[in-house]
Amino acid sequence: MTTLPPLPCYLNGDFTTLPNAKISVMDRGFIFGDGIYEVVPAYGGQLFRFAEHMVRLDRSLAELRIANPLTRAQWADVAKQLMATYAASKSVAADALDQLIYIQITRGVAMRDHVIPTDITPTVFVMTNTMKLPTEAQRSQGVACVTADDFRWERAHIKSTSLLGAVFARQISFDAGALETVMFRDGFLSEAAASNVWVVKDGKVLGTPKDNLVLEGIRYGLIEEICRARGIPFELRRVSREEVQHADELLLSSATKEVLPVTTLDGQPVGCSQPGPVYTQLFAGYAEAKAQARQP
Repeated sequence: MTTLPPLPCYLNGDFTTLPNAKISVMDRGFIFGDGIYEVVPAYGGQLFRFAEHMVRLDRSLAELRIANPLTRAQWADVAKQLMATYAASKSVAADALDQLIYIQITRGVAMRDHVIPTDITPTVFVMTNTMKLPTEAQRSQGVACVTADDFRWERAHIKSTSLLGAVFARQISFDAGALETVMFRDGFLSEAAASNVWVVKDGKVLGTPKDNLVLEGIRYGLIEEICRARGIPFELRRVSREEVQHADELLLSSATKEVLPVTTLDGQPVGCSQPGPVYTQLFAGYAEAKAQARQP
């Protein structure tokens, strides 16, 4: 039996720790995966692009017909209290730690029935932990990825807790000794198991459109902002498998990966087999955004 660490968390109005947090076995998140989640980075005690995360949380909740149980200010207060508690448990100041805030909202507790109940209270869970960022070796040498067909459902734009498809996709890369699985639907790039994917060709950054087939990562907007500030062409459109295979650079982005270069795909080199100049500029821009976020 796994022993959970005593990390601080919040459950339905109460602050507690993971070993003490309990939910009903009839929670629809447990029975059906009927819920949504968000993962918010915090640099130096400051929530990073928090407003954008809250917009996506609202969008996912609306898709599931769940009313947001907290205001934006309340979400921020819960996150900040958890961050302060966690930092205190480490005997350091909150601004000395980079943390990752996990938010989950399920529809709530009801007897098992596929039909959506309308008279139950959502279950609200939040926890925090130290953020684990890519290693210096991964940044300087790049990472390996493999490819697979995208076999998941067609509502990938919802940040749903129903993640079995993503679990299977990530296992493909794990079994191959790679970091991520880059997926294609009908011959066109969709995303990776837990990351968005970016193609660089002739100095232009290409990404997949914001539609129901892709979860729009919060870094979508940030990468576009960095490209605009640094004069890097940026375009969202359908990207073919062939374009991915012949990319000059291939990049991953997510809350924990930030922006990360892919230098091997299916055992073949990407571009010149090392992180390229566009990645270098994007990573520098990302570092600047993080530095600004650390300012109270």
